[in-house]
Amino acid sequence: MADVRLSVFWDRMNQQFGEVYATSVAKDHVLAELGGRTVEQALAEGQPVKRVWEAVCATFDVPQRLR
Repeated sequence: MADVRLSVFWDRMNQQFGEVYATSVAKDHVLAELGGRTVEQALAEGQPVKRVWEAVCATFDVPQRLR
């Protein structure tokens, strides 16, 4: 995922967690890899999508096919 688009990010989040749970993870789960921010907070603050996705992968057991 060299140049990750937000649409690809959400597609992979939905594949990993399902649509409802992906939204909950993004809104409610604080990731240490993102400096104690949620996915939504990190994206809103302008963090690169690739960095946010890498933090999700590091925190959850994301299959290699989605990385």
